[in-house]
Amino acid sequence: MQKFSKIIKNYSQKTIFKNARIVNPETSFDKLGDVLVENGIVIDFGTIFTNGYPDDASIIDCEGHVLCPGLLDIQVHFRTPGQTHKEDIVTGTKSAAAGGVTTTVCMANTTPAIDSVSVLAELTRAVENESYARVFSYASITKGLAGNELVDMEALKEAGVIGFSDDGKPVMNSLVMRRAMEKAASLDMLISQHAEDLNLSDGGCINEGKISKQLNVKGVPNASEAIIVARDLLLLELTNARYHVLHISTHQAIEAVRSAKAKGLNVTCEAAPHHFMMTEDAVLEFDTMAKMNPPLRREEDRLAIIAGLMDGTIDAIATDHAPHDQATKCVHISDASFGIVGLETMLPLSLDLYHKGLMSLENVLGKMTYKAADIIGKKELGRIKKGLPADFTLIDIDKSWEIRPEEFSSKSKNAPFSSYKVKGRAIKTIVAGQVVYSI
Repeated sequence: MQKFSKIIKNYSQKTIFKNARIVNPETSFDKLGDVLVENGIVIDFGTIFTNGYPDDASIIDCEGHVLCPGLLDIQVHFRTPGQTHKEDIVTGTKSAAAGGVTTTVCMANTTPAIDSVSVLAELTRAVENESYARVFSYASITKGLAGNELVDMEALKEAGVIGFSDDGKPVMNSLVMRRAMEKAASLDMLISQHAEDLNLSDGGCINEGKISKQLNVKGVPNASEAIIVARDLLLLELTNARYHVLHISTHQAIEAVRSAKAKGLNVTCEAAPHHFMMTEDAVLEFDTMAKMNPPLRREEDRLAIIAGLMDGTIDAIATDHAPHDQATKCVHISDASFGIVGLETMLPLSLDLYHKGLMSLENVLGKMTYKAADIIGKKELGRIKKGLPADFTLIDIDKSWEIRPEEFSSKSKNAPFSSYKVKGRAIKTIVAGQVVYSI
């Protein structure tokens, strides 16, 4: 049975997580031992209690399971404000906790967009009262996501955003993007891009290729993504900003990022599990549940994503968790909303790379812990270290189970992985020393 607990402020319990396989990807630490937590902070870890446990501590037996830093999903949509019939902070952060995710980053394409301190405050209030996980947020790059006028970046940085993105829409105007990068660079803030040339996409709904032809619908070519990434990397050379490519999906864009990194440019990127697990063929099986933006691509792109994860070109794994109600999905594929939910499947789908021998456990978990934390400038998260927040995910890496979207904690159930058999599951999620989820 699943159990949830909201985060309690000023939680002071002393807790010992005993008999854990402690895996800290940042330092390649992988040993059986204990972790001592007090006031939500890691006090010590390793083989620290050899003569019994103190009487004033709560003991949680991890039974030899993997205890790693709490997972981060640095691209989610919690639909607050404006579309809370699809998701809200309660259901979104419950979904995160159920997936072993302790920290999320909300995108700014809400209704209205998070383009001002006042709109951000509405999200912040909900998080303070209703959260089961940590929640950070982007602000939009441009007012109203219109692609024309920059937001007040200084005020929004002061209010606590981790960066700027018009995700859902690209910044099409090159001069606006240059000015955004210049301003963000002066503030040492992140610019993240949904890379899509809207003129090339031309209203396409799935990948341009054999499936779009078979279904007689408009497709989105790889060039749509690759052209914007290539343009932005040229702008990056002009501005020395911090630039991040959201949900990268094409072999051309990955190669462009690889080359830019070789030049020493400050670029990072992330990939979503659906893009390294599926191809455009999934649309024939799952119809609109396999419709997302960027779309599922060809096999060569899927393999390029895996290669990019393996060699470090792709820094992080993130889901682009995008809840939608049935009314916007149960229509013709040309009219259906883009997006799928992913928080509760990120861990098992990513562990598939480990179970197939493609990547080490340390490398897979690193993409969802310290690597993701570093991208958003939260170096206190994503690692197990004395003095840092006690955010952990306890994982049974060999637990076999079947994905059933109808059982998700998310308010929406739009996912293409129904009946997939997977291995590996979060069995406890801990935020600031508190168990917020357990099964």
